[in-house]
Amino acid sequence: MSASDTHISCTSLSFSWPDGTEVLSGFDLAVGPGRTGLIGLNGCGKSTLLRLIAGELPPLEGEIRTRGELGYLPQTVTLDTALRVDQALGIADRRAAIDAVEAGDVREELFAVIGDDWDVEQRARATLDGLGLGYIGLDSTAGEMSGGECVLLRLAALLLARPGVLLLDEPTNNLDTVARGRLYDAVDAWSGALLVVSHDRELLERVDRIADLRDGSVTWYGGNLSAYEEALAVEQEAAQRTVRAAESDVQRQKRELAEAHMKLARRRRYGQKMWDTKREPKV
Repeated sequence: MSASDTHISCTSLSFSWPDGTEVLSGFDLAVGPGRTGLIGLNGCGKSTLLRLIAGELPPLEGEIRTRGELGYLPQTVTLDTALRVDQALGIADRRAAIDAVEAGDVREELFAVIGDDWDVEQRARATLDGLGLGYIGLDSTAGEMSGGECVLLRLAALLLARPGVLLLDEPTNNLDTVARGRLYDAVDAWSGALLVVSHDRELLERVDRIADLRDGSVTWYGGNLSAYEEALAVEQEAAQRTVRAAESDVQRQKRELAEAHMKLARRRRYGQKMWDTKREPKV
């Protein structure tokens, strides 16, 4: 499948927590190829939406469809300390099969495991190197790695799997400056559908569009975070002009009402004076 065919679709999506707290109701979303930044106030449901799309949470109502294999990097990455790097990358079985064949074992099932992935170890090392993890051996364990390295390892596994749709939830939270730069490069190179939740300004400057989640629906803005802020400023200025115009109109109406009352009062005084004059006896 080409990158131009990848997409995410949510239709009439509803979700509430067990205590009855509503997160989404009748929610619609369509994300196509390219990099989309999902922003919104804390607690508005951004991370929950990613978990719903990833299949970690079941919606109460509605439908979620993705075209293309889906990869998901959660906000918190926890790996078993005994997990080897090749296992985390999902290549341990193919790596073992290749080693067995190279040692002279020609069982058919080994070739079935390998498929066309004879270069999987080389690709894995290249992916790790691209994320700045080239110094980590495939036989190393997660227990030997820092939290930031585990995040990058999980990302490496996703990149190695080549999903068409990638979900990232606050991916730079536990990364240092160098590691963030590596992740930015990976985002820049992404060609499928990418949906990222982040407060990282530099990361959001790299997206193609912004989806602003507020009041249970999404408002779309073309361009990166700076373009979004410019558009928002224009919206706010227009809203302020509308308020000023309304206030001015109210003041005008108040003035007109006051003038009308004054005219009415003058007419009443004039009418009363005329009436009093007519009642005066002629001399």
